[in-house]
Formats: sequence, C-alpha cells, structure tokens
Amino acid sequence: MLVVNVPDRDTLYQPVASIMARDLWEERYAADIEAIIRLKKQHNAVILAHNYQTPEIFHCVADIRGDSLALARAAQNIDADIILMAGVHFMAETAKLLNAEKKVLIPDVAAGCSLAEGITAENVRSLKQAYPGVPVVTYVNSTAAVKAESDICCTSGNARKVVESLNVPRVIMIPDEFLARNIQAETGIEMITWPAHCEVHERFTPQEIRQYRRMHPGVKVVAHPECPPEVVAAADYSGSTAQMITYIAQEKPEKVLLVTECSMSDNLAAEYPNTTFVRPCNLCPHMKRITLPAIRKSLENLEAEVVIHEALQERARLAVERMLRV
Repeated sequence: MLVVNVPDRDTLYQPVASIMARDLWEERYAADIEAIIRLKKQHNAVILAHNYQTPEIFHCVADIRGDSLALARAAQNIDADIILMAGVHFMAETAKLLNAEKKVLIPDVAAGCSLAEGITAENVRSLKQAYPGVPVVTYVNSTAAVKAESDICCTSGNARKVVESLNVPRVIMIPDEFLARNIQAETGIEMITWPAHCEVHERFTPQEIRQYRRMHPGVKVVAHPECPPEVVAAADYSGSTAQMITYIAQEKPEKVLLVTECSMSDNLAAEYPNTTFVRPCNLCPHMKRITLPAIRKSLENLEAEVVIHEALQERARLAVERMLRV
C-alpha cells in the first residue's frame, strides 16, 4: 500500500489563518483535509476548484483554482488519472469533454446551475431554425447537449473576445440573457437572447448598490457580468471572477464590494489582507453542495463519475475547443 506523507497541521492551516480560527479549523476541517490529501496521492487525482468554493476547499485541498475558463484551460494539461471537480456539474462535463480518457468525478451530482437548467438542446435547435445562419455563442454554463448544438462557447471572461472574433452583425447568445445584453452594450453587436438567468446574480439590484455606497463611503463596486445590466452600469468595474482578482491585485482598493457569490470575497480576503471586503452575501446553493466530506467520500469510492453520451462528445468538445483557440 502506498505510504503518503501529509504536511503537518501548521502548514495545512496556514493558507486560511487570516480568515479562520484555528480551533474551528481543527474541529471542522482538519481530518477531512488530511484524508483528502492522502487520497489524492493514492489515486493520482487532482482537484479543480472554482472561485466560488469555500476557503477550506479553495485554499486547503484544491490543486488548480480559478474561473470556468481557467479550469477549462488547465483541464487540457493535467497529468493525473482522476480529475475531481469542486464546482458544478457543467464544469465537470467541460473537464470531461477535454479529457475523455480520464475519470472525472463530481462529489454531488445535484450540484447544478440555473443557467444550465434554463435551456435545452431542443430550444437551441428552435432558435437556429428561427434565425438561420446566425452563429450560436453558448456560455459554458450549459449542458453538453446544448454545447453540441452550438458553434462556439464562451465564458464571462472571454465573451466579448469570442463574439467579436466572429465578425458578424448579430449572434444568438445563450443561455444568459443578462450576459448577452451586457456584451451587446459593450460591442454594439445585436444579441438574440434567451430568458435564463443566474439565480445568484439576478437578485442584485441598483438600489442595493446605492445602499452599500451610502453605508461604505469610497467603496469600489465590482460586478459580475451575469448581473442585470442596470447593476453593471451602477458598478465601477465589471468582469469575470478572474478579472475581479486582477482588478484587486492591480488597483489595490482599500474597500471593495464584489457583486457576485460571496465565497469569492472569503477566498480573496485570505490573499489580500489590506483590502476590506464588503460582503453582499448571496450564496449559490449548488456550489455549496460541494463540501470536504463530499470530496472525501467521492475520492474514497471514486464516484460519481461524469459520463457524456458518445454521440454528443465530439460536437460539444469542438465548441469548447473553438473557444479556447480564440
């Protein structure tokens, strides 16, 4: 049996020391973290963690961290037998599309996404029939079946670049209506939209932004482009989670309001202790299905494995690969 040496607890705790009490970390997380590290080495597994994962996952067990684009790119170059996605189901599917020969696990198959669930492959076929010849740009927050009906995928970080690369006056951009409207405002390219929204970001309002500005004078407001256009317009900056990180690293704001899922602020607070993060705490219930015990159980039992129907794999993978080439 493979003998795995695990770093001491002082080392394992250090990444979250500035945001989490040691006794709480010891009581709730330490044993699972140690077990997960052993299991990763035993199975030659890597953990990909989205920016919305909680700090004990993001900082203590993840091997690769980032937004959906960063994770998609990293998935192409992973030297491992097993990929575990600490994120939602469409992210695990994307990892599988780019790593067909590897086993891809998701700790909870119910970790879904309101955007991915908001449109079907049949809906896309109907749109293509209604607008023949108009290219379909599909947000990665979608199922493999929907990607397979698409010309190219995009993320919130590269949506503008992808749309402009097509050199056309209008596109079908699905499923996120708000992202499409925000990209239309930036580019002037006509967007044919679909009425699906992120259940986290759609809850933010301009009135809420104004209230936070009154409560925290001088706060910089950074909004995710899945927010309604009027919220994006009320912000100082809008960008994907990766672009938010770049903004904070470069601008070094004294106080910032991230208008997105609130675990993002928790994770960044550990890395940028000189910035005060004002937290409008809207949680994604699907992301929060991924926990340390769930990750540990998934690696112990090597389940649940992500399987994509063979008839969809090549077409869906092409849409993702086209995005990665832009």
